[in-house]
Amino acid sequence: MGISSDSASLLISAVTTFLMLPSIGVAMRMMDIAGRRWLLLTTLPVLLASLIILVLGNVIEMGTVIHAIISTISVVVYFCCFVMGFGPIPNILCSEIFPTRVRGLCIAICALTFWIGDIIVTYSLPVMLNSIGLAGVFGIYAVVCSIAWIFVFLKVPETKGMPLEVITEFFAVGAKQAAAAAKTN
Repeated sequence: MGISSDSASLLISAVTTFLMLPSIGVAMRMMDIAGRRWLLLTTLPVLLASLIILVLGNVIEMGTVIHAIISTISVVVYFCCFVMGFGPIPNILCSEIFPTRVRGLCIAICALTFWIGDIIVTYSLPVMLNSIGLAGVFGIYAVVCSIAWIFVFLKVPETKGMPLEVITEFFAVGAKQAAAAAKTN
């Protein structure tokens, strides 16, 4: 294209950010129309497909330009889908599922957990890159993405259109049933 690698990197970052903004708008609208669970179940497979393409792009020999194009498109698609589903929805669900009397503390614990997870990913990435390479890292992330989809499918209920009191009661009943089942075993 005739631009330096630093300029190309800056351009790709700007384009990615520019494309993420409408994705956030679509997500805000779709959360109320289709629901949080549906949005997670539909964006997680796209995240998984992007990661698989990144794995294959790093395993299969291809030209440098084609590799760069495929990798860039995959990363942009990944980011756009992440900001639509798996980025914001766990935070939204955390703010909905806890009783009002402990909601603030529980949201703080959830935020702390997210930040600890972020720190683990950030600091383990260079170590994993040195030991298993980029394809291996993307492969691990793909496995985690698959596990997340299974968890959402099996355990995350739809909360669209439900008042906070109903959601809180729903989770309280589930917790009471789990506690009763644990006592009988």
